[in-house]
Amino acid sequence: MAAPASQRDRISSRIFAAAALCASLALGGCGDLGRFQTASNPGLAPVKPNRPAAQTPATEREHERILSSYGGAYDDPRLEALITKTVDRLVAASERPDLSYKVTILNSGAVNAFALPTGQLYVTRGLVALASDTSELSSVLAHEMAHVLAKHAAIREDQAKQAAVVTRVVADMSNDADMTALALAKTKLTMASFSRAQEFEADGIGVGIASRAKFDPFGASRFLTAMERNAALKANRAPADPRSLDFLSSHPATPERVQNAQANARQYASPESVERDRDSYLSAIDNLVYGEDPSEGFVRGRRFLHPKLGFTFQVPESFVLENTAQAVVGVREGGTQAMRFDVVRVPSEQTLGDYLNSGWMENVDKTSTQDLSINGFPSATATASGDQWQFRIYALRFGSDVYRFIFATKAKTAETDRSFRDTVNSFRRLTLAEIQAARPLRIKVVTVQPGDTVESVASRMQGVDRPVDRFRVLNGLDSRSTLKPRERVKIVVD
Repeated sequence: MAAPASQRDRISSRIFAAAALCASLALGGCGDLGRFQTASNPGLAPVKPNRPAAQTPATEREHERILSSYGGAYDDPRLEALITKTVDRLVAASERPDLSYKVTILNSGAVNAFALPTGQLYVTRGLVALASDTSELSSVLAHEMAHVLAKHAAIREDQAKQAAVVTRVVADMSNDADMTALALAKTKLTMASFSRAQEFEADGIGVGIASRAKFDPFGASRFLTAMERNAALKANRAPADPRSLDFLSSHPATPERVQNAQANARQYASPESVERDRDSYLSAIDNLVYGEDPSEGFVRGRRFLHPKLGFTFQVPESFVLENTAQAVVGVREGGTQAMRFDVVRVPSEQTLGDYLNSGWMENVDKTSTQDLSINGFPSATATASGDQWQFRIYALRFGSDVYRFIFATKAKTAETDRSFRDTVNSFRRLTLAEIQAARPLRIKVVTVQPGDTVESVASRMQGVDRPVDRFRVLNGLDSRSTLKPRERVKIVVD
């Protein structure tokens, strides 16, 4: 969570239905519209380019937008060196060794990669963490290079510009949140279909490049399978932020596509093109940050902590939390309840009760407005109603900032209202010890010992849900795979 919301932003009683529609149809990958959205959080310093790529004012602006939307660039000299070496091999083996590419590692836990027409390639550290060896990473890089070689990226850029125009027109002409969402969703579906039609071509070109570079051509099919399994772990979470959208959003790993990648690999396979380079890869990603970056707040189970801003709160049981660039979003299992937590600008002279009634949300019951003190912080609450949702809203002043809790439920009861109140009452300052202890999860590479099992090694995982399943996904293991002594595997530690 980073950017303060504007007081002019109106929240309709239809916001949750409209937001869900847009989120479920939003794109990731090499053509997602999400990358044109910007967050106010500054990223880390960009990594150095692997190779010089053509630069124009337009591409520089787009590069900055991407950095802003995906948490900045991730600076890791050891990993950068591995990617530089890999890209150089792929370029030399491509049909256009004269072209130049620049690869940026994005500081995002999402599993994503995409390309700009100029040869600027982007991979998230989440994708790097999921890959099990250099051949799998090379398949992604070669795939994105193929989009550049086939001029797919240029076509997608034109599509994105057209979609941006549609977005502005629809937003200007429509005050109906549902209709706006539907129009934007249709635009994004058109782009998604267009991208998918090109995936087989990019797969074929990419597998050929990787094979000629002497990488194992089956890396593509293995990584597609890993992405499918990773997506299954996230099946109950609706992405609400460009940083959470993954490669499968515009690069669907359908069974047909996996089979096609395997067929391409068999065509190119040779005794020379079998290099996976697993050991070097694991050494390069050892200690890689995994998941969210605590500098922008992070989720641990039902709790959200923001060490930089110094607060925490906890949501009710059965809620799944996701930290996005704009807000912390929570959804209860079954989808009957939802919440949004964000920060807004409220003049110090305006009371919080007046703010709740100032018109930023529709259908607020002004007679329900009540001033409160929550753990010593000035607060106010009110209710609002819509066609399908009932809302309980809170505003809480913390230092110079005002935070909003917006709760929505399909059926309002005393129990739901109590659970929402308990969430707000859990808002408190972090202690100095808690702030100092807050650190990101990281990938740790360990060696399997005699007697170790998938379950015993997975039990060492920290800060993640479904550790056994996640351990298998991170290490490319299916449900029947076992561990071998002395092999190296990835775990997640705090």
